[in-house]
Amino acid sequence: MPDDAVIRARALTCRFGDVVAVDGLDFDVHRGEVFGFLGQNGAGKTTTVRLLNGVLEPASGAVEVLGLDPVRDGVEVRQQSGVLTETSSVDGRLTAEENLLFWGRFYGLPERELATRAAELLREFGLAERARDRVSAFSTGMRQRLALARALLHRPELLFLDEPTAGLDPLAARHVHELIEAMSRREGRTVFLCTHNLVEAQRLCDRVAVLGRGRILALGTTAELGRRLGAARVGVEVDPSRRAEAASVVARAVPAAAIDAGSGGALTIRGVGRDAVPAIVAALVADGIPVYRAASAEATLEDIYFGLLGSGGAV
Repeated sequence: MPDDAVIRARALTCRFGDVVAVDGLDFDVHRGEVFGFLGQNGAGKTTTVRLLNGVLEPASGAVEVLGLDPVRDGVEVRQQSGVLTETSSVDGRLTAEENLLFWGRFYGLPERELATRAAELLREFGLAERARDRVSAFSTGMRQRLALARALLHRPELLFLDEPTAGLDPLAARHVHELIEAMSRREGRTVFLCTHNLVEAQRLCDRVAVLGRGRILALGTTAELGRRLGAARVGVEVDPSRRAEAASVVARAVPAAAIDAGSGGALTIRGVGRDAVPAIVAALVADGIPVYRAASAEATLEDIYFGLLGSGGAV
């Protein structure tokens, strides 16, 4: 495993009877990155998280997490990772404080350190005043905040977060976003983020994998995937009388791009991003073609996600 690979999966496959839930996944997750795992319900996201934590055993393929085999070393993997499931796994019969103390003992934290750590997290997540209230009386958002506090209790090196802002109000959701960014950028923790919130994923994730029917349809940064899918584009406006000539010049400058001619002198160059603008403009100017405007429109994660799921293909 490379030094910066916290997770490595190769041909990872899981079956439930005749149903293939996860089908030959290949991916690495690098140390300190926020890795987005996106897909519709039933795409295989939760099954993959369970495989990575040793809760399920793969039918075939190989996986390493923190240099360990999750099946053989599952307990050790789970001691070094934190998991937030989509439905918060907190006990309504206990108080918020008792929930954290229970899990802290499970993780083996010393009692003195545990009490301090629990109080710190309850303050951080705005639950200090409700620390001794039973969780059964908590709102969905409060339960979610407590569940996230529980996942962070033992300062894990790797975090698996499944819809971490589900049920949270906008202010609490922003706090969680800031916390994820701080853990990754400043503390070097690795975050494996499963989410349906594409705006959230675009803001937080360094790279994303888009799943469909148990397979990875696309893997990379938003910019990379936009170029591969043709969702990124550059718009250029030239002298209308030289539009056809300009299209030929651009085709030579960026041969992998698709070029659409609009009305007047407008050209749309698809499959390239802002890094192609200087080469396009330079080629046109060198050929003596006046350029009146040049601007890039990078693909959003929403463009990529719906483009992939609509086509059913892979990029």
